[in-house]
Amino acid sequence: MSLLEALDRLPFEPTPFEPGHVWLAGAGPGGFGCLTLGVLAALDAADVVIYDALVDPEILKAAPQARHIFVGKRAGQPSTAQDEINRLMVAEAEAGHRVLRLKGGDPNMFGRGGEEALVLALAGIPFRFLPGITSAVGALADAGIPATMRGVNKAVIFATGHAAGTSDDLDWAALAKTGQPIVIYMGMHKLALIVDALSSGGMAGDTAAALIMNATKPDERILTTTLSSLVSQAEEHGFGSPSIIVIGGIVALREALS
Repeated sequence: MSLLEALDRLPFEPTPFEPGHVWLAGAGPGGFGCLTLGVLAALDAADVVIYDALVDPEILKAAPQARHIFVGKRAGQPSTAQDEINRLMVAEAEAGHRVLRLKGGDPNMFGRGGEEALVLALAGIPFRFLPGITSAVGALADAGIPATMRGVNKAVIFATGHAAGTSDDLDWAALAKTGQPIVIYMGMHKLALIVDALSSGGMAGDTAAALIMNATKPDERILTTTLSSLVSQAEEHGFGSPSIIVIGGIVALREALS
């Protein structure tokens, strides 16, 4: 049975995408297999797709009828200002277009989906969220690391490393003391600071750790090591962004499961 035949058998009816509406959608971690039917239907119906740097441009082939506007943000590189993204969404919707705001992962997991929704709400623009597989969950699954395991962890901490070393930083020492695995987005540029902070908080140097770069994509790379060796191993093996950082006992399960 082909994929199209399987899809034909599903009682899936896309929600109508009305002119003047904005849908805030998640494209998943990157691999095409992580796209949801809802997002694919939205791509097919959109007049404008405003997309981020972590969205594979090949995905836009599903929206040949739409204008594609790139507004990618990457740390340390020229980026589109958030105010400009907000202005674009509102202007395109007010022009009567069906606007798909497409982000990597899930729009509401460190994706500024809530911020953009608030802008739309204040401007009187109808909107909805289309969930996507968040990058951390997709990366863990593709790397063969269970997010939870009875007897290993009772919680998972999702954190952003973007503000590490600033006045807006997380209390990494407090997170270390929970004993629960930590999955970190946007942390590669601050990896050494994060590792030092976790170590200072009492996390053992032999705690299992992993880096998952370009998760779910053909060029995905996975590195498993320990907290104390994480920075040196990342440098030695050329790991950079976009990578998910995983620290905790669940990482050690990868070897057993493989």
